[in-house]
This record gives sequence, C-alpha cells and structure tokens, in this order.
Amino acid sequence: MPKTRKNNRPEEAGRIGEKKAGKPTGGVRLATVKNPIARATVTGKTGVTGKAMEGGNGVPDLRRGKAKASDGKGNPAADKGPAGKRRVPVILVTNDDGISAPGIRNLVEAVNGLGKVVVVAPDKPQSGMGHAITIGNPLRLHPMHDLFEGIEAWQCSGTPVDCVKLAVDKILHRKPDLCLSGINHGSNHSINVIYSGTMSAAVEAAIESIPSVGFSLLDYSVEADFTAARKYVRIIVENLLKSSMDKHLILNVNFPAVPDLLIKGIKICRQAYAKYEEDFIERNDPSGKKYYWLTGKFVNFDRGRDTDVWALEHNYVSVVPVQFDMTNYVLKSKLEKTWKS
Repeated sequence: MPKTRKNNRPEEAGRIGEKKAGKPTGGVRLATVKNPIARATVTGKTGVTGKAMEGGNGVPDLRRGKAKASDGKGNPAADKGPAGKRRVPVILVTNDDGISAPGIRNLVEAVNGLGKVVVVAPDKPQSGMGHAITIGNPLRLHPMHDLFEGIEAWQCSGTPVDCVKLAVDKILHRKPDLCLSGINHGSNHSINVIYSGTMSAAVEAAIESIPSVGFSLLDYSVEADFTAARKYVRIIVENLLKSSMDKHLILNVNFPAVPDLLIKGIKICRQAYAKYEEDFIERNDPSGKKYYWLTGKFVNFDRGRDTDVWALEHNYVSVVPVQFDMTNYVLKSKLEKTWKS
C-alpha cells in the first residue's frame, strides 16, 4: 500500500495562533496562512478531493477578513435586524456521545454568551453512527431544560443527523446561524471523519446550508480535561461569527490531549491518509454461539507535515475544511478525456 496519496495537495499547512510550547503569549497571534485550503471555497461543490478552487466566501479569513463590531465585552456584536434591533445569532449544539456527556457540557459553556444556544442531542451514545438516519422507528423529543443552566435543551431518541434535522424543523423552525457538534471524546482525524457521528451532524447541517464545526478531543476518558479545548472552541467560534461564512462551510477541529501551555496554536491542515488495520476477535457466548468483537490498530501511511495527524502529534489544534461533495475532480478530468462516448 502506498505511503502517501498522489492527489493535488499543499506542501505546508498554515499556522494560526502559533506560540512556543510552554511560553504563553497572552493572546493568539494570527500568522500567515500558507495553505491554499485556507483560501478555498468550501461550498460542498469543490475542494481538496480534486482542485481547490480559490476565491469566494469559503473558510473565513482570520487574518484580514472584515470583522463585525464587538459588544465591548469581547463578544462579537450580532447583526442588526429590522428597525435596528440587535439580532442575536442562533447556535445549535449537538453531539454523538449523548446529551449527558461531559464534552457537550464543555462545548455549551465555551460558547455561552456568543448567541442564543439551543441543544438538541441524542439520549444515548451514538458513536460510529456516521450519517445514519432513523427510518423504521418513530423519533421522540424530550425537554431537558434543567440540564444546562439557562439553555434550551432537548434529547432525541435518534442519531446525531436526526438531531440536526429535528432541531431545524420542529424546535427552531428556522435554520440556525451556526451548528456546533461535540466536543467528542476521542479523535476524529484522518479516516475517522467517515465514521464519525460528530462530524456527520456537522455535515448534515452544511447540507442544509448551515455553517458548521465538529470538535473532538483526543481523550476517551469520561474525566478528560477540556480546559484547552474550551479556550480554542471560543477562539474559533468567535472568529467565525465575526466573518462572512459560506453556508456550506464545514470544519473538522481536533484538540491534542495536552495542557493548554503545551498547545502551539491552530494549524490549518489536510486530512491524513491513515486508517485502522482491523481484526475481529472471535468468542463464544454462554450458550456456545460465536460472536465477534471489532479491534484494530491505527496506522498512519501519510508522512506529510501538513496533515491533521502530524499537527496533533506536534501539539497543534488541527483544523481541516471538509465537504459533502465526494467527487474526485482530478479523476473526473482524466476520465472526461479518456472515456469518450
């Protein structure tokens, strides 16, 4: 198996908010972003699967984008609606670990005050559900408004994607300004994005023309420390709300499981070519019938220094712009020339 893929790829990832390990700067310095992905139009119609089309309103430019005014307290000021009234952005929060998971509580607390936060999340863990939806069973919503102080919250009997669909149609009765999914317990870098319920919720939002971000922490423990993740969630969401976001924007954000002082900053990356080499352990249940337990070892075939895996191994927060259009535009161009009708 090849160690790297041959697709068009940028050679170096951009770095945003970089700082030296162990030496906090007291703020986040916005460095030059060299990666063309950061300039690409992430519309679900073009992207790094083939050609990264430049220009347009893709990933918000954190360096030179026109920022909205502040409210004087460090929070971005919302757009003004009819008659000059301040319009507060609506932020939908969901996850795949379930509404009672520590990760979603930390996400809610990280963005509290940036807009009207509404939580719609599964009533039980839904990890690895990918983009599954419920078809053969009824869906149920139950209010959980006492779970997060001052936050409207609902638990849903369905999948993370069901949560997004129901939130828009039956709870918000409108499209939110931003959808946030997570914070997932465990990584969603490289190939994990395909299986992830966390990222599928974000992708579903983007399909519905809602800018979205999926957040994951590389720590599966229920007692994981989300301190650094909360800090960078706030930074990322504030920058998004200050920018003109493409309606199909999707960001896959992963946090290394290290203390804040060791995080070097935010790096814009591409998805690494890595996968799990899987094995099924065969066992017998008490009645003597065979069953199988999935195990596996994560293997990184990609040695590029511009990947999410590399960034996380070197204590950066990785940010990968993704898309729901799975067209391989490089191969499409080749086939158009060789497969002539």
